[in-house]
Amino acid sequence: MKIAIISRSPNCYSTRRLKEAALARGHHVRVLNTLRFSIDLDKGSPDLYYKGKSLSSYDVVIPRIGASITYFGTAVVRQFEQMDVFCMNGANGITNSRDKLRSLQILSKHDIGIPATEFVKNRSDVLPAIERIGGAPVIIKLLEGTQGVGVILADNNKVAEAIIETLQSTKQNVLIQKFVAESRGKDIRAFVVGDRVVGAMRRVAQGSEFRSNVHRGGRTEVVELEPAYEEAAVRAAQIMNLQVAGVDMLESSTGPQIMEVNSSPGLEGIEGATNIDIAGAIMDYAQEHVRFPELDIRQRLTVSKGYGVSELHIPEGSSFVGMAIEATDLREKDIVVLALHRGRTTIPNPRGARVLEGGDRLLCFGKRESMKDLLPERRRRIKKGSKLKTLDTQVPSAQSHD
Repeated sequence: MKIAIISRSPNCYSTRRLKEAALARGHHVRVLNTLRFSIDLDKGSPDLYYKGKSLSSYDVVIPRIGASITYFGTAVVRQFEQMDVFCMNGANGITNSRDKLRSLQILSKHDIGIPATEFVKNRSDVLPAIERIGGAPVIIKLLEGTQGVGVILADNNKVAEAIIETLQSTKQNVLIQKFVAESRGKDIRAFVVGDRVVGAMRRVAQGSEFRSNVHRGGRTEVVELEPAYEEAAVRAAQIMNLQVAGVDMLESSTGPQIMEVNSSPGLEGIEGATNIDIAGAIMDYAQEHVRFPELDIRQRLTVSKGYGVSELHIPEGSSFVGMAIEATDLREKDIVVLALHRGRTTIPNPRGARVLEGGDRLLCFGKRESMKDLLPERRRRIKKGSKLKTLDTQVPSAQSHD
């Protein structure tokens, strides 16, 4: 294979190890400076130039995009995607993971543990937000912070309010998160490649420091993940649409809590702690999946007029419950079922004999007009913490019926 590693730091540990692993497997590999690309756009022929010359073809791209150049770096990765080159991490996954708020918003839609989090802009909303997540102590995080910088522990509500007000006065965006006391000073980094965790370590803060980042003096130790933590790490990476990810989790009394999903995780700490060839695992995955470039399914499937992708919900009591997919009239309505979601399980390309259950969600491609008729009416969302009113079962005599 011909492999391109997109990085501005050819001599850093992670880039060197990836290059070594590629060469050890007999691949041709080149480290390309992210900022030396030129993006060439023309009708039907997206192209890239490198250092002013037309870029030769590559089989695999491994992005190592620094946070400071996310916009341009993801534009380069997106261009490779448009040229049908397999990218280990796609532009959308990198962009989503770089924004702490956006990544938590995406994860919050799924049945996966995350710390209770609030994001507010108005000063008067700060204290109510702190109360909603259980009150102080709370963690205050800058959205743009990395390696533990911009992470503050506030011991009481008034201190938290003052810190947030100060940060917002400097035009900083901050998150307010529930402090998971039982995980104080430690967290887990699980390194995900494809659909499995290839290595995991626990990071432990030193002294009174509550941040466990290695860059802040934290030590690392190898850890054997429990199945729940391994499943959470893989699901978080898949939800964020990342093939390679460092998933940071807190060990709470209720199970794993996802803090962050990193799209360019460093290799030095994890390889040193586990003595596992993580770089080699990445190259083996690339070799296995090089023929499957990342595609924007909505972009490709919705170019036909009148067609689109939608999710159909099968509620309890639906006429579809208990019916095999092939027995429904979906195909006759020009609707194809691409995947079936049942609880936490996804069944891709389900067989026609698959029997539908209440609560199933079908990812479908087909005529919008036909799918529109099958979509249930939107229900009003029940507010978290609200109590359901009990109906008065006594029927007034004037309105009684035999």
